[in-house]
Amino acid sequence: MSYRVDWLPNAEQELADVWLQAPNRDAVSSAAHELDLRLMKDPENEAESRPTGRRITFCKPLGIFFRVCPDQRLVQVSHVWRY
Repeated sequence: MSYRVDWLPNAEQELADVWLQAPNRDAVSSAAHELDLRLMKDPENEAESRPTGRRITFCKPLGIFFRVCPDQRLVQVSHVWRY
């Protein structure tokens, strides 16, 4: 069973800002797509846990914070940055 991935409005805006400023926009688009696939498949085992239920993961050139809502089969991406 897969999870639904929801990029919260703030995260969508951050992703757009990173994309607009990126020297390689294709790399940003590919990373966002790869993160979607990984989060849909197995978000509870993706990356590292952080306080207050958040998790962190990376797919070059992006880093994201997200939460997993297992009862709803939902992942919420809350913050995106370029690293």
